[in-house]
Amino acid sequence: MTNETPVHPPHNSHAGDGKPKIGTLRLVAWESTRNCNLSCKHCRASATCGPYTGELDTAASLTLMDQIAETGQPIVILTGGEPLLRPDIFDIAAYGTQKGLRMVMAPNGTLITPETASKMAASGIQRISISLDGADRQSHDAFRGVDGAYDGALSGIHAARDAGIEFQINTTITKLNLDQIPQIMKLAESLGAVAHHIFLLVPTGRGKYLIDQEISAKEYESTLNWFYDQRNQTCLQLKATCAPHYYRILRQRARADGKAVTFHTHGLDAVTRGCLGGTGFCFISHTGIVQPCGFLDLNCGDVTRQSFADIWRDSEVFLSLRDFSRLKGKCGICEYKAVCGGCRARAYEATGDFLAEEPLCSYQPGKQQTGSEK
Repeated sequence: MTNETPVHPPHNSHAGDGKPKIGTLRLVAWESTRNCNLSCKHCRASATCGPYTGELDTAASLTLMDQIAETGQPIVILTGGEPLLRPDIFDIAAYGTQKGLRMVMAPNGTLITPETASKMAASGIQRISISLDGADRQSHDAFRGVDGAYDGALSGIHAARDAGIEFQINTTITKLNLDQIPQIMKLAESLGAVAHHIFLLVPTGRGKYLIDQEISAKEYESTLNWFYDQRNQTCLQLKATCAPHYYRILRQRARADGKAVTFHTHGLDAVTRGCLGGTGFCFISHTGIVQPCGFLDLNCGDVTRQSFADIWRDSEVFLSLRDFSRLKGKCGICEYKAVCGGCRARAYEATGDFLAEEPLCSYQPGKQQTGSEK
């Protein structure tokens, strides 16, 4: 059942003593393995078939689930690499489910069979995300770096659907596929997806080699306004990721339309603002290093040496990200910084400073533009 609740500023603002509050952890992405059977052009981890040393073993992985559960009941995204290349992935998923965590998975779809789909369901996986970065076989396979990736993804989707597992379609937007986004959304609808999440390219890992394919600030703005317009034209839940400007645009457009700002709260849409890195979300690498997100390569702690709960509570990087007064440039003076925040990873890649202004934002603070104004 779809629940709509008002969007409020995140509970990470300053406490009475002037210090930023501890963020409410809503989402954890754990890179369960870096091994992968694809070679995607945009991969932040530059993942290959490996092997990779230092990955958390089964015992350490179960301990990690214990430690995450100490912080509450966040959604845990089992990601990679390709999580289905871990032989113990369903044991870990089942254990997390027993601990009261909402376990979801981000496979590429090519390894999902009726048997693995059945194991997913039995282990408590509540949703999977499968990426389609092209509307047809040729464009998707070129982006994913392996012939047959498109057919494999569709086969995996059908197997998951037959097993009763809900799925969403993720799409990373670049100049290579910008004109295909409407077709991909239609494809997601026809496949029976519950959601379509678009990701704006962050040039890290192999994605650095796509820097010339990154869309411009103007295209960014136009795409997010188009995405807003689809909200009442599709049955899909829509979410823009690595695109914090969308939460500014949502408010501008809603105000122009005379509507209250609402959003869907189920699935992976557990957000209250744009950039959640370090405020409501974090990433844990295959070796146990905690980061604000998978694209922001800053070591905030090591779960093999420290308690995850302590890292989440006390990391200096996380505390900085929760203190919006520390944002610099136009992000620092923007009236939407509490609901947008700019992409901290994109700022870091462009300047070396994760608190610098978002480099791909055309909005000028203080002008109170509507979404149609450029």
